[in-house]
Amino acid sequence: MAGSPRRAAGRRLQLPLLCLLLQGATAILFAVFVRYDPDADAALWHWGNRSSSDNEFYFRYPSFQDVHVMVFVGFGFLMAFLQRYGFSSVAFTFLLAAFALQWATLVQGFFHSMHGGRIHVGVQSMINADFCAAAVLISFGAVLGKTGPVQLLLMALLEVLLFGLNEFVLLSVLGVKDAGGSMTIHTFGAYFGLALSRVLYRPQLEKSRHRQGSVYHSDLFAMIGTIFLWTFWPSFNSAPTMPGDGQHRTSLNTYYSLTASTLSTFALSALVGEHGRLDMPGGEGHTDSSLVSCPQPVLEAKFKVQDTCGVHNLHGMPGVLGALLGVLVAGLATHEAYGDGLGSVFPLVAGGRRSATAQAVFQLCGLLVTLTFASVGGGLGGLLLRLPFLGPPPDSQCFEDRIYWEVPGEREEEAQGSLGAEETDTRA
Repeated sequence: MAGSPRRAAGRRLQLPLLCLLLQGATAILFAVFVRYDPDADAALWHWGNRSSSDNEFYFRYPSFQDVHVMVFVGFGFLMAFLQRYGFSSVAFTFLLAAFALQWATLVQGFFHSMHGGRIHVGVQSMINADFCAAAVLISFGAVLGKTGPVQLLLMALLEVLLFGLNEFVLLSVLGVKDAGGSMTIHTFGAYFGLALSRVLYRPQLEKSRHRQGSVYHSDLFAMIGTIFLWTFWPSFNSAPTMPGDGQHRTSLNTYYSLTASTLSTFALSALVGEHGRLDMPGGEGHTDSSLVSCPQPVLEAKFKVQDTCGVHNLHGMPGVLGALLGVLVAGLATHEAYGDGLGSVFPLVAGGRRSATAQAVFQLCGLLVTLTFASVGGGLGGLLLRLPFLGPPPDSQCFEDRIYWEVPGEREEEAQGSLGAEETDTRA
């Protein structure tokens, strides 16, 4: 099950060496470039003789905490629906996010937070890094079970860099508003992963198809992940929004949208289910996309995209829809609608530097730029990950934990199998 001795020896060295190399490089870069921002620096904070209760930490940390739980618990257990891939789903989420948070802090810092040649970090930079990690985990869902940890770390290395560049172009160059990360997180993460999956297409994946389904307990774990995501989604959408009425309004809109989508999902699941029964896989994470879907078999048959977690339906199409609604909202933005609050929603329109129509055009351009970065970047990432020495699982052993993990009971099963073979030989 674990493959040839040479393959096992390669895996033994590749992952430790890559982890140590990446961690060593990020540690050096942090030592050279990263410093505390004024709200975290003892000398700078106390120089102003400010009250400790005014520190940004107390206002922003609750949002960070919610987003952090979503990244590590929500995404991890959401992808635990595969019957023999639970260890890998949760633990590789842990591994990818831990690396992506460090690398994203550096990349986003170089693009957004350089002050005197240094990157200043605080609670907001932690939140931004978590958003980038979320995009990486969305992409992970598209190739779940078909890639090894070394491949996934290299995917994260490239994707975080392109995520930061795409984010910089949209927010700083085009002046796009992207509340909730419809473009920068969901659209980018989904189509990067789908392009990656297309390049890594496996025509012989049928050999592992029997492992791609779920069982009772794995669906239950996935539903736990769904509930964590559902509970904290208002924080996820509102965290990057300007403090004040913008965050308040975003939380309210997300809160009520989630409840309405949940009822819609249950209704549709019962309507299309056999004998009117509910289907648990239909509820995993899809409470925000019940009316926007494309069957996964169609993607594989027509476009040769093997989307394990259905990120096209869960993140891609809703992300595009959210971006298009953003185009509409920008085009309708007026002082009458927002009053003095227009400056916090569309500052360029409020300042007279753009018309509402022009802002809508820039919003649309932002979507096109995101799709370009995601598809081209995912394609390049796929070519990198196709290198045979990176140790991908063979077609017959995809969606299988035992390739990478010591699974409880495995040794007993092997021992029983050996004992049975010896008894057969003795009788013969």
